[in-house]
Amino acid sequence: MSQPLHDVIAAHARATPDKTAIVWYGREIGYGELARLIDGCAAVLADMGVQAGDRVALFMQNCPQYIIAHFGIQKLGAIACPCSPLFKSHELAYQLGDLEPKVVIAADVLSPVVESVRAQAPIGDVLLVHYQDLLPPAPTYPVPDEMRTARGIADGKMDFLARIAAADALPRPAPPAIGSDDVAMLIYTSGTTGRPKGAMLTHGNVLFKTAGSVRFMGITAGDVHLAIPPLYHISGMLCGFDMPLFSGGTLVLHYRFDALSALASIERHRVTYWKSIAPMLVAAMKLETARRFDLSSLRITTATSFGVRATPQMSRDWAAFSGGCEVSESGYGLTETHTFDAMMPRDAVRWGAAGKIVPGVDCRIVDPASGREQPPGAQGEILLRSPGNFRGYWRQPEKTLETLRDGWVHTGDIGTLDADGYLTWLGRIKELIKVSGYSVFPEDVEAILMKHPQVEQVAAAGVSDATKGEVVHAFVVLKAGAAGALTEEALIAWCRDNMSTYKVPRRIEFRPHLPKTASGKVIRRELTGATQ
Repeated sequence: MSQPLHDVIAAHARATPDKTAIVWYGREIGYGELARLIDGCAAVLADMGVQAGDRVALFMQNCPQYIIAHFGIQKLGAIACPCSPLFKSHELAYQLGDLEPKVVIAADVLSPVVESVRAQAPIGDVLLVHYQDLLPPAPTYPVPDEMRTARGIADGKMDFLARIAAADALPRPAPPAIGSDDVAMLIYTSGTTGRPKGAMLTHGNVLFKTAGSVRFMGITAGDVHLAIPPLYHISGMLCGFDMPLFSGGTLVLHYRFDALSALASIERHRVTYWKSIAPMLVAAMKLETARRFDLSSLRITTATSFGVRATPQMSRDWAAFSGGCEVSESGYGLTETHTFDAMMPRDAVRWGAAGKIVPGVDCRIVDPASGREQPPGAQGEILLRSPGNFRGYWRQPEKTLETLRDGWVHTGDIGTLDADGYLTWLGRIKELIKVSGYSVFPEDVEAILMKHPQVEQVAAAGVSDATKGEVVHAFVVLKAGAAGALTEEALIAWCRDNMSTYKVPRRIEFRPHLPKTASGKVIRRELTGATQ
């Protein structure tokens, strides 16, 4: 099968139009309705001038409209470009300035952030989404309070679903010829160094990793998936809607995690597969009313170790709690490889390993200095090659060459590969910081801090934290005359107003100067060595 995923959804719509594809707090969207909404979205975007190769940005939390827009964009041969809904103005301006999107589809509550960057980034037209629009009168699991906001759409022409509802009057665009090497998504990541870069992922990448993950996990059309992690993350996207919709299953979608809501939806909708994060499982088991829910429908629970590690004891506790469903690690992968290059076999779990290299993926462990391949069990840099490897970084050929060489993605991660094909991740060569599972790029924090009028120089680095895995510490050199006038507390407060919460430094230390190499590059390890 080589067809793009939106064509797979259309095939399900023809075969089983009434089968539920998405559950949104009890509102059921069948495959037939989902396909019609995707077609309508494509027609609306075509009417707005979107063509093959154009970028369309998505700026919203989890909701059905995200999925509709994602596939509507791709049906035109255009490129879906997720933006974190936690972005503040500086962050959004950077990404949209790099993308130059033809259209931005955003939550109405986030429209002030979009409007604030118009002077800095060419953002084109804007369509607005309201989270309440598809909610049922009687939700089947608790709805977060922040979703019940007043409508922020002033002009009906900007209303995403209203435009789709009127799309019957629009001509349907002729389906473009979409090849497996055509770019489907631009997802921003660090690569190995620098500010976030747009990884160009193709339709072939998506299909390879989606089909392979479904086969590896034994997913069927009868499975019901609990989709809670952010859909704009590559793993949240793959597990949240690619795998369920490819297999013809059902996804139970949540706006965000809430322990009570998660357990209630598992019981009510007989969820069979939950791709979770370890702290979610801990929170669910600690819920005072947890024991009253029937979780016996679960047959697969995977957990990524963010902040809290997934352990054999956690697996045993969850099995006892859920009625027999054990836990395993989710796996290993990068945005640049469309994630999940290694997954943990449910019948052969090895705690401590990230998983087993999946069929179709080649993995080598090489000495970072010499490039020589290492024997089984020896440490080295993880290199990956598969049909999931990205095409390169958007408008950054030099950075592409640093990461993608002779068909191999050089991950910048250190690990081991044993004789049975199990991969163990040990750490990072690159200086990416992981805060509660979120990727934080030191250069991104530094670029925003440099916008403060009293900051002369800055370096950001990650330090270990017992609950978040890592947190950000910043080291700042103030401009002449600013010393004493700007406090650590005041600068941290400024950061909270100007960057996503997970990027905000836990501490800021003022320094008279920063340690640098002869070429002028800041030596972050000297800074963090003094802190830890």
